[in-house]
Amino acid sequence: QVQLVESGGGLVQAGGSLRLSCAASGYIFSINGMNWYRQAPGKERESVALITSGGTTKYADSVKGRFTISRDNVKNTVYLQMNSLKPEDTAVYYCNTDLKWGEFWGRGTQVTVSS
Repeated sequence: QVQLVESGGGLVQAGGSLRLSCAASGYIFSINGMNWYRQAPGKERESVALITSGGTTKYADSVKGRFTISRDNVKNTVYLQMNSLKPEDTAVYYCNTDLKWGEFWGRGTQVTVSS
């Protein structure tokens, strides 16, 4: 079955960096796009970044220039490098893939940025 497992979250001071990872299994990773979403307390889940199977990337305006999404098709893993973190980046971060037979989510990893 499809599994997405996030890791790399934690507590960091404003201005710091974190790298999130999402390990995928149960499907052909290399031919499918991947997404990172986040959900802050009391807010709706929002798209942060996406990467297509061909490597094209897209970012939310709020993270452009600070976050970088990448993928390793050998390790079946997608990454989110987060630099210059701000308190407003505090959220649970989820990876996601939308396959022909369904949409799948990981359980999320908490990122907390202190001021």
